[in-house]
Amino acid sequence: MLRRSSTSRSRSVSAGGSGRGRTRRGSRRAHPALYLFPLPALAVYLVFFAYPTLQSFQYAITDWNGYSATYRDVGLANLSTLATGDDLFRNAAENNVKLMFAVVIGQSLFALALALFLARTTRASTLLRALFFLPTIMSSVAVAFIWQFVYDPDTGLVDSALRGIGLGSLQQAFLGSPSAAIYWLAVVQIWFHAGQMMVVFIAGLQAIPREFYEAAELDGAGAFQRFRYVTWPLIAPATAIVTAYTTVQSFKAFDLVLGLGGNPPNSSLDLLSTRIYTTFSNYQYGYAAAESLIFMALIALVTIVQRRALRLLGSRTGEARP
Repeated sequence: MLRRSSTSRSRSVSAGGSGRGRTRRGSRRAHPALYLFPLPALAVYLVFFAYPTLQSFQYAITDWNGYSATYRDVGLANLSTLATGDDLFRNAAENNVKLMFAVVIGQSLFALALALFLARTTRASTLLRALFFLPTIMSSVAVAFIWQFVYDPDTGLVDSALRGIGLGSLQQAFLGSPSAAIYWLAVVQIWFHAGQMMVVFIAGLQAIPREFYEAAELDGAGAFQRFRYVTWPLIAPATAIVTAYTTVQSFKAFDLVLGLGGNPPNSSLDLLSTRIYTTFSNYQYGYAAAESLIFMALIALVTIVQRRALRLLGSRTGEARP
């Protein structure tokens, strides 16, 4: 009886174990209906991104005007003209490079200074963070209208203030200057997004353990040395994120430029995005498609460089950690 009962118990245990095994194996199998959930997002991606991108390759080698039922293949003539003979496109590319460097350097430094000043959580710092972050939640059109009032050469805030304090000789048409207009646009872009980048830097600063600063103080390190050997290496990931995001922002300054410089903007404010838009508006769809391909390739190149820089800074940060 004992042997029979023990045998039955062992069979029941083995049956239960095998049942649990089947349940575990069965739980690993995804229900076929789950594969249907990504289909709407995939359809949107294919229709609104993949298909237009492939079409841009098709139209880039044509002279299509955007509405005609027929068009002529021109081969690589559009790309050749862009590379060698289009001064307007070259000027827009140069303006974009100037804007990128000015915004990346100026916005990163300004956001870092704000973060260092407001890193400690107090009532005053919380209020100031909110004030500096406020422009970020505004629309680009609203920001453009605000700075139109600031830069206006007749009734603008800056020129009126200069006249009021007796410095009328310093008045200028900020957005009308051929050489300086792009940098005044960079000032607007920095004001617009510095608060957002400040939050990224604050998160990086607050993640640094206080013990590192205490050890540096015990070793006799001053404020600059603590920043150089403790703060700067440990916020390298945040710096890389800010640099990458700011670079992309400088290429996306489309509605801000149209709001400040009109449609189309003058040559001193013309960027790659506004140049492509103007070409489309002139019913040169084939040529604009070629411009878009070069613009897309440039953004891809910048993205690759930024990702590699992020990895490099991340590896150096890992080596710099005490």
